[in-house]
Amino acid sequence: MTASTLPHPSLLIRNAHVLTLDDVGHEWPRADIVIEGGRIAAIGPDAGRDWPRPFGRVIDAEGQLAMPGLINAHFHSPGNLMKGMLPGYPLEIFMLHEVPPLAPSGDANRVAYVRTMLGALEMLRRGITAVHDDAYHVPVASTGSIDAIMQAYQDAGIRATVAIDQPNIVEYDKYPYLAEILPESDRRAMDAAPRQSGDELIALYRYLIERWHGAADGRLAAAVSCSAPQRVTVDYFQALSALSKQHDLPFNIHILETKLQRVLGQEKFGKSLVRYVHDLGLLDERMMVIHAIWIDDEDIALLARSGCTVAHNPVCNLRLGSGVMPYRALRDAGVPICMGTDEMNTDDSVNLWFVAKTAALLHTLATPDYDRWPQPGEILHAATRGGARALRRAGDLGQLAAGCAADIALLDLDTVSFTPLNDLSRQLVHCEDGGSVRTTIVDGRVVFEDGRITTVDERALRAELRELMKDYRKQAAAAAQDAQRLETPYRQMYERACAQDVGMNRWLPSTSGRPIA
Repeated sequence: MTASTLPHPSLLIRNAHVLTLDDVGHEWPRADIVIEGGRIAAIGPDAGRDWPRPFGRVIDAEGQLAMPGLINAHFHSPGNLMKGMLPGYPLEIFMLHEVPPLAPSGDANRVAYVRTMLGALEMLRRGITAVHDDAYHVPVASTGSIDAIMQAYQDAGIRATVAIDQPNIVEYDKYPYLAEILPESDRRAMDAAPRQSGDELIALYRYLIERWHGAADGRLAAAVSCSAPQRVTVDYFQALSALSKQHDLPFNIHILETKLQRVLGQEKFGKSLVRYVHDLGLLDERMMVIHAIWIDDEDIALLARSGCTVAHNPVCNLRLGSGVMPYRALRDAGVPICMGTDEMNTDDSVNLWFVAKTAALLHTLATPDYDRWPQPGEILHAATRGGARALRRAGDLGQLAAGCAADIALLDLDTVSFTPLNDLSRQLVHCEDGGSVRTTIVDGRVVFEDGRITTVDERALRAELRELMKDYRKQAAAAAQDAQRLETPYRQMYERACAQDVGMNRWLPSTSGRPIA
C-alpha cells in the first residue's frame, strides 16, 4: 500500500515541547497532540489523557519539539537532476541550460517520476511537509508528464500543489534586444521549436484539475502558472486567471527577478511588469509573485493593494546574482512573504532551513537600523504560515491548532543546534539545518522516521536514478553545446540591459553606489 491508500491512523504525540505558530503564539514546554482523520483533534497539556477512543499509535516525544512542517512555497521539480551541475550564471544565461530553447524532445515519464520523487524525499527528511511545485516541461507538457509528477508526490506522501509552468511565445520575444542580436538561423530555429497554444495548455490544465486536484484525500492540488507575464500571450494569461478564479487556485508568476526584466518592461510595454499585470486587471490575491527583486515603490504599493503573496528565494537570488529583494519595504507595505528554495540547480538542495537563515542574515545589509532587521518569528512565519497563505490554505496549514491538517515535524532538542537551548525561535532560524528532524508527519501519517522514509524504498530509487542519469547526461551534454553557442548573443543582450539606468540598484553597491533597499 502507498501513502495515498493507507487509512488515516489515529495518533497521539505525547509529552512534546510544542511550538504552534498559531494566531496566539501558543508554546507549551510539555503538551499532547491528538490526531484523527489526518487532522489535529486536540492540542495542549494532557490533551490525550482521557481521550474517549484508543489510539492507533502513540509517539512519546519527550525531549522533542513539535512544530508545523515547513512549506517550500516555490520550487521547480524538473531541475532536481541538476544539483551542482552548473557554474554561476545570471538567469538569462542559466535558462539556456535549464530550459533549452531548441530542445527537440523531453525526458521520459519515468525520469520525471524518479526526479520528482528525489526532491520530495529530501524535503520530507528535512521536515518540509508541503511543496508548491511550478513544474515546467521541456519542450512541451503532456498528460503523461503531468501524471508522472503527480504520481510521484502521491507515492512519496508529501503534500504538493503543482502548476504547469509553460510559456507559449517564441523564445526571442521573451527578452529585450534579442531578436535583433540573434543570427537569422537561430531565429528560424526558435520559430520552429515545439510550442503549445493557449488552448492546448488550458486543456492540459483541465486534465490536471479533473484528475489530480483534491486527490490523495486532498493532499494533492493544482495551481496555475504563466511562468512570467512576458512569456505568454495575453489571451492565455487571461484564461489562466479565469481558471484560477473559477477553482480558487494559486497563481504562480515570476515578476522582476532580474534587472534585464526591468529593462524588458520598459522596452516592450513602456511600464514595469507589475504595472503591466495590474493594468491587465490580473493582479489579485490568488497570485504568488515570485522573486520581486527589481521593483520600485509604485510596484510595492500595487502588490500590497492586490493582496498577493511574494515568494522570497534568497539562496537562488544569490546563486544567480539576481539581486536582493527589498524585504522590509514589502513587509512595511503589508505584503505577505513566503519562502522557497526554487530549484535544485539554483539552490543545489531543497533545504528551507538554509533559505530561512539566509533571509534572516541577508537583509541586515539593507540598513544600519537594526530594529528593522528580520526577526526570527517573522522568518518562521514566512516559512510556514506564509506558505500556507500562498497555497490558499491559510487557515489549515502552517500552524498547529485544533481543526488544522496534521502536518508536523518532530525535532530532537538533544542536538548541537539546541545545546544549550537559549532561544527556541532564534535557534530554529540561525542554528538548525534540518539535521535535528526525527519524524515528519503529513496528513496525519508518519512518512519519515528514525532516518528512514516510510513510504517508498529510497535506496532502490537512488539506484534507479543513477542508471537513468547515464542517458540524462548525454541529453544534458547536447543541450550544453547549444547553450554554449547561444551564450554569445545572450551575453550581449544581458550586458546591454545591465548597462541601462533603471533608477534603482538591487546589487551590492560600489563605494559610490546607492543602497540596495
